[in-house]
Amino acid sequence: MTEGVGKSGRIPGERSLRPLSGVLAAMAVSLTGTRISAVALPWFVLVTTGSATRTGLVAFVEMTPYVLVKAFTGPLVDRVGPRTVSWTTDLVSAAAAAAVPLFHTLDLLSFPLLLALVAVIGAARGPGDLAKEVMVPEAAERGGVPLERATGLSGVIERLASTVGPATGGALVMLLGPLTGLVVNAGCFALGSVLIGLALPHGMGRAAEDVPASADAPAPGYWRRFGEGFTFLRREPLLLAVVVTVGITNLLDAAMSTVLIPVWADASGHGPAAIGLVGTAMGAAAVAGSLIAAAAAHRLPRRAVFFTGFLLAGAPRFLVLALDAPLGVVLAVFAVTGFGAGFINPVLGAVLFERVPRPMLGRVNALGDSLAWAGIPLGGLLAGAAVTAAGLAPVLLVCGVAYFLTTNLAGLRPEWRTMDRARRQVLDPAG
Repeated sequence: MTEGVGKSGRIPGERSLRPLSGVLAAMAVSLTGTRISAVALPWFVLVTTGSATRTGLVAFVEMTPYVLVKAFTGPLVDRVGPRTVSWTTDLVSAAAAAAVPLFHTLDLLSFPLLLALVAVIGAARGPGDLAKEVMVPEAAERGGVPLERATGLSGVIERLASTVGPATGGALVMLLGPLTGLVVNAGCFALGSVLIGLALPHGMGRAAEDVPASADAPAPGYWRRFGEGFTFLRREPLLLAVVVTVGITNLLDAAMSTVLIPVWADASGHGPAAIGLVGTAMGAAAVAGSLIAAAAAHRLPRRAVFFTGFLLAGAPRFLVLALDAPLGVVLAVFAVTGFGAGFINPVLGAVLFERVPRPMLGRVNALGDSLAWAGIPLGGLLAGAAVTAAGLAPVLLVCGVAYFLTTNLAGLRPEWRTMDRARRQVLDPAG
């Protein structure tokens, strides 16, 4: 049996907030570095190549291995333990991120080499992000923190990173150049690795043991574990509906962040500082939304909160950029969309953690995330090609309409009503 974890999944011993604080701190620094890079890297490619298509290609090359590797490392996280996976992959990400400015300084950074390094970052970041997410319910249990509050706090951390990261990235790019942002990103990955590897309590983040069918049954192998996760996800209509809806919106969000906003900032003359400003406006409001969700999520109807959040978070962003509104109006709209977005992930996280047994959490979460993120690599690639062919404004309008239709039509399906069933229901892994 996993050290420190009883058969029921309860964590014995005194309650402590150290595990949750450590996991959230590691998430904070690694996500902040990623958000800084999300400003610095596209701008670096855009100003050095002048190509929106190449900018989208870099995003595609990072996110494709992120999604694929994350999908197939779920069983590894369950078997090896999320702690080991997290700190080792963060070290790999740090090394690859540091290599980009190093090779550029040495005049050795060709575009193919840049793509290879970005692919390594994506491949390592996928399982690293997954491992931290998987440790949240154990950390919450060790601290006696309600699950929805813990997922709300992780949402706050994500939104804070989305506030601080773009602002810092925009400032670094404007003052010191985009390569400085990539150096800071490498440092954040390294710090996250140290926090997970050294700061968490002994025994935390170990592998959760599967209960065998009989005492003599061998431990399940990799592909059996992977198949069990796929079977569980396939038999959960609500989780499948979440995956499809979030998959489409993630594709559109990726198009916005990796190509449409940088091209808008360049074409409007606002420059890289505007990328940081819109990210900060949206992120700061999302922090407020996430804090409210963390404090009151257990009292709110999940379905209504979820779709209202998407109504605010989706189409308005695309439309305000398409209308070429003044920067002040753009920032106000992004703030409103951020507030709505702050309520979405705490609801999704609580639903996932409640419905998936702890020993299967890594593989089910990995598969669900990877399917939901499958369109992200295509978002930047398609947006770059579309902007090159049709211009910025038509692409923004089409994306806004698609976002609105996706989130509103999804809410009509009956499986979404089960979001508000009794909290903390434990389901049989066999369905």
